[in-house]
Amino acid sequence: MSNYNINMNRNSIALISRIRESANRLILNELAKAGITELAPSHGDILVLLMKNKKMTMQEVAKRIHRTKATMTVLIDKLEKIGFVKREKSEDDSRYTNVVLTDKGQEFKPVFEEISNKLISTAYSGLSQAEIEQLETILEKIMENLG
Repeated sequence: MSNYNINMNRNSIALISRIRESANRLILNELAKAGITELAPSHGDILVLLMKNKKMTMQEVAKRIHRTKATMTVLIDKLEKIGFVKREKSEDDSRYTNVVLTDKGQEFKPVFEEISNKLISTAYSGLSQAEIEQLETILEKIMENLG
């Protein structure tokens, strides 16, 4: 065990948790303002991947967002139920199912980008570019440590 101050470590992890809670609250408030109450922050990772990649297999999405197959199924089921995504059998290999955005999902892109920009500008308000880069480097190291 290293000689880090245990109290400091506990505070850092607690702060990260509170930042996540605050970010999720901001996202939910902004979604509600846009009249979208069915989405949850946990859907964001899937939507951003599909906005960038058009279609992906469920396995690819699960791997990229570090979710289990069971969790992915629940998230995709919800997104499909509310009309943001649809499943399609892969043309290349029928064993795989692709996930693609529907028209409704595509139309959500400007709202998604606006909320993302507000979250980033709010979170990083008052920080220099160097501080932002340092913070992200440190958080990436913590993530690597936790696996």
